[in-house]
Parts: sequence; structure tokens; C-alpha cells
Amino acid sequence: MNPKERAEKLRQQITELRHEYHVQNNPAVTDEVYDSLSRELEALERAHPEIADPNSAIHRVAGAPLPFFQKVKHRERMLSLDNAFSEDELRAWEKRIAKIAKVSQFEYFCELKFDGLAISLVYENGKFIRGATRGDGFIGEDITENLKMIGTIPLVLAKSFPSYIEVRGEAIMKKSVWKKLNAENKKNGLPEFANTRNAAAGSLRQLDSALTKERHLDFFAYEISEIKGAQPKTHSEKHALLRKLGFVVDGLDLVAHSIDEILGFIKRVAEEREKLPFGTDGVVISVNDVGVFEELGVAGKAPRGMIAYKYPAERATTVITDITVSVGRTGVLTPVAHFPPTLVAGSTVSKATLHNMDQINRLDVRIGDTVVIEKAGDVIPAVIEVLPKMRTGKEKKFKMPAKCPICGGAVEQKDIFYYCVDPNCEAKNLRSLGHFVNAFEIYEIGPKVLERLSDEGLITDAADLFTLEVSDLSGLERFGEKSAENIISSIASHRTIPLWRFLYSLGILHVGEETARDLAAHFGMLPKLMKASQEQIESVPNIGPIVSKSVYDYFRTKLHIEYVQKLLSVGIKIEKAKKTEGIFSGKTFVITGTLPSLSRDEAKEKIISAGGKVSGSVSKNTSYVLVGENPGSKFDDATRLGVKTLSEAEFLKLVK
Repeated sequence: MNPKERAEKLRQQITELRHEYHVQNNPAVTDEVYDSLSRELEALERAHPEIADPNSAIHRVAGAPLPFFQKVKHRERMLSLDNAFSEDELRAWEKRIAKIAKVSQFEYFCELKFDGLAISLVYENGKFIRGATRGDGFIGEDITENLKMIGTIPLVLAKSFPSYIEVRGEAIMKKSVWKKLNAENKKNGLPEFANTRNAAAGSLRQLDSALTKERHLDFFAYEISEIKGAQPKTHSEKHALLRKLGFVVDGLDLVAHSIDEILGFIKRVAEEREKLPFGTDGVVISVNDVGVFEELGVAGKAPRGMIAYKYPAERATTVITDITVSVGRTGVLTPVAHFPPTLVAGSTVSKATLHNMDQINRLDVRIGDTVVIEKAGDVIPAVIEVLPKMRTGKEKKFKMPAKCPICGGAVEQKDIFYYCVDPNCEAKNLRSLGHFVNAFEIYEIGPKVLERLSDEGLITDAADLFTLEVSDLSGLERFGEKSAENIISSIASHRTIPLWRFLYSLGILHVGEETARDLAAHFGMLPKLMKASQEQIESVPNIGPIVSKSVYDYFRTKLHIEYVQKLLSVGIKIEKAKKTEGIFSGKTFVITGTLPSLSRDEAKEKIISAGGKVSGSVSKNTSYVLVGENPGSKFDDATRLGVKTLSEAEFLKLVK
């Protein structure tokens, strides 16, 4: 047997042994045997460099420490999930999606929600070429070399692999590994990890992959974001395919046909979760049919057809040492309780929201009280109960300040909330500026840049951003010419904006992304909304009296009207909202391949804005298939069924 053939045999054997050890958790040979085979393969590759394979299992070793992490743009946005904390919220979710999809009954897929770090893995021709973190959903960090250290991530896929596939899943640290790591850290005087999620994230964000390897992480696959070739029709089929390709997919799942069946699964997991070797904080429920799931689309940062049920939060007791007030971008004052560092839900916290004065009065919270805190959804700490029998008589009642703690401006009460009414409040302005640039998608301007521009007196509100010139920035310390040009160019390129984004950017109380979309779709143009009565605003679907009053009041306030006029005067152009009964009304699209200039999210947005729908599979009812480079089987299906195909250029001509 020549060296090349021998090396290939060794690779196959080592891959199988690694799979049995890491995936099946059933080692077939001793470590000594495995090490001997690995050493032989290493010797062969050293002697014959021409036969070396960088994807070989023996290359799960540490390379030189990375100086930094490269940024990676996800081809498909990595979304987050909306949460449900009760049966009522699950049933309300089902009603919402049923109304949109016009389906009387869904088939669901239930699976564990892992307590780890979301990861994207890309394979070409069966070989692992890149792995990245979620990042902000659009751009993550390239941590490929570190991910190669995880034994449950295959470097080469099993047979019958697609030419391209992007797999998503969770990098996790088992509880036993976490406890051992913390024991070692404690012994060596190093900081301990609060929970397995933090430990996994910290282990993957090491510049030296040798440290990642020492942490013994695992990976569970749960999604196929993109695949060339045969398209799975259901989420459960995706899981089956992932298993065939060599990934670890947790077996605690269920195909359900009702909320009652889902609740039964949630109860079952609740009984077993403490015994699981890894952390899980809930159950993910998805619409199983991929086509229906994709037609439901995305709301904000979450897919409508998927939701996470979160188990009741862990609670702890602590003593309130002080109550302070934070000022938000709308000027609302929020009381915040401070207490000694307290461990709850696996992490240490030292403050929690008290929401508003109504909440404080209802609970009768006082400074010095012993209280119960919880992390709602394991994220946001909140005070939920007072233990009055623990009082000593020295506790002090809290009163909302008469003046803003940031600017000293007047504070006024509106309904149950208190507001700083000073338009020049620094806290309000900086938060409003940050909200504005995010709504306008001017991502080149971060909080520190905004603070610097404000401190230098170059801007007093968001409209001033559009009056800046390169010379204004390049003269500032630590601002180079190129950096200044990039910022000004980015601002200029975002002068034209959809109506819904403009409305969202204003920071109107109670108006989030979805409400802004609803308002834009209904009124179409800004002047119509500004002149609308409260009754007309309330007639918009999904908008109630509180939101309608907030919007109505906003456009009846002189200061706000002047601000809107100022934004328009500096050259901001608002695109007229396209009504849902557009040129694609009644039309269904399917997208396949990589488009030259549009992301899939951008293409979907254009289709939906023009009244169309987007499906995940081609059928005789499909109107168009939008085709990019390297299309998959959907293009073949379109040809077979005689469905009209469009290039990106043809598509863009239609939507203009």
C-alpha cells in the first residue's frame, strides 16, 4: 500500500474512532491505540507533504495564536427568538401565526434550547471551511481554528454530502467540564465562570486555540441555514439529514400537532433538565413545514414561526441598599434597586429594575428591605416581592425626584410614568442619538463617536449629523482623514429611508419596529399620519388606545414637530410606504442561489413590501423563482414545473 492510500485509510479509521468517542460516547479502542494511529499518520504527512490533508482529524491541534478575529458576514442573518413564559403566551403565538398563514392547524417541532453559544459552520464539498459566531446577526467573528478543537464538529462530512451547506447550532460546555474547570481556576486563584454559557463563550473567544482545546467543548447541530441540492421539507427532516452528515443532534425532541402536546413535552423536559449533562433553559418550538415557516417571515429580529418557551426564572433574596433613577431615550425615569452582588440564575447581579412608581407602591418596596429578585427569562433582573417580616424599622420609603438626576431639568408625571421634560437633557439626547443611528442603519457611528461629537458641540440632535463635513471630524484628535470620510460617506448614503424606519427613529413612546411598520403601511405618507386624529390612528390593526394617544400627542407637540421639520430640511428623504396590494399581490416567490447585490433578507423585504409572499419550496402555485449564482434544486423544480424564473436584474426592474 503506497503512502497516499495508507494515509487515506488512517484518516478514515481515525475519523470513525473520533466519531465513536466524541459523538457516540462509546470509545472502541484505548487511547494508546488511537494515539498510535495518529502518530503514524502524522509521520506519513511529514514525510510526504504532498498527501497532507488540512481537514484530517489529526489537525485538531492548536496552531499559532491568532492576533485577532476576522469579521464574517453571514449569508443568511442569524436571528434571535421571541420568548414565551406561559401557556397563554404560547396559545397567543399560535393565534398570531395562524392569522398570518391562514392555516387552521400546524405541525410543530419541539427541541431543547441549549445554554451555549450560537455558531455557524460552512462546508464546501464536504469539508469544513469556516465557522463564525452569531455576532450582531449580520456580522460575526471568524473562529474557525478554535472550532476545529471541538471533537463533535466534523471536519469532513459523511458520504452523500451536498456541495455547499451552512449548519447552525450551539457550542456548549457540559456541566461536569464546567465544574472541573471552576475547581481548577479556584485552586489556581483564577476567576470562576458564572455558568456553562459564559464558560463556552469564553473558551471559543481565545486567540490561542490551544486554550480552546483544553476546555473540551461540544457542539449540537439544530438548523440548516442554506444547502445546495435536495431541500428538506420539514425541520424534523433537517435534523435527520444533520445526523446522516455526522453531526450530533440531541434526541430529546418531538413532532407535535397541538399546543397541548407541546405543553406535555415542556413538562417532560422540565422533569429531566436537571439530569441532562448540559445546560438548557427552555424549549424551542418551530412550525415544522419549512415552506410555511418561511412564508411567516420575520418580525424585528425573530422569525414568526419559531418561539422559545423559557422555564420559570430562578429566584434569590437580597437586601436593597439604595434606589437610584436611570433616564431613558424618551426621558422616562426608571427606578433601579441596588444590592450586594447576588447569584441568581447562574450569574451574579447587583441591581434590578423596579419598573415604575406603581410597581414600587404595589410591592411597598423600601430602601433596606429584604426582597426576592428573579431574572425574567434568565436575562433581566427584577424585584418581584418584599419580605416585610425581615424589616427592622430603619427602612426608608422612596420618592421619585422632582428634578432629573442627569440634567437637573423638571420632571413631570404622565399616567404611571415620570419624565424629564428638558429637551436638552444629555442622557435623553445620547440615548436618542444611539437609537436614531441604529434605526437609520448608520452602523459606522457608535456610542463613543456620538458622545465625542456631542461633547465637541458638533451635534445637538440627530439632524445635525447630516450637516457634518469631513473637515469637522478630521480635525479632531484620534480622527483620521480616512475615518472621517467613511463616517460622512455613511451618513450621506442613508439620507433616503423608508417611512417605517423614519417613524421608528423618532423614538415615539410605545412605537417599536412592528408598530412603525403598521403605521407606515396604513398611512403611506408622513403628512397623513401627522394630521391623523387619535381615532384614525387607533383604527390601524394591532394599535390600541395607549399607542394611538402616544403617537397623536407626539405630532401635536411643538418641539417634536420642529424636530421632524429639521430632519426634512437637512435632506432626509422619506420613501412612500408601499401598500401590501402592490405589483406582487397574490404572487408567491421562491429564492435560490446567491444574489449579486441583494441579501435574501433584502430581497424578501422588497417582495413583501410589494404585496407578495416568499415560500421555501417550489410548487405549481409558485409565481416566480428568483435565481442567483449557484442555484440549488429549486431551479430544477422551476424548470420542471414551468415556473417563470427571474434574475436579480429582472427582479429589480419589476420592483422599481
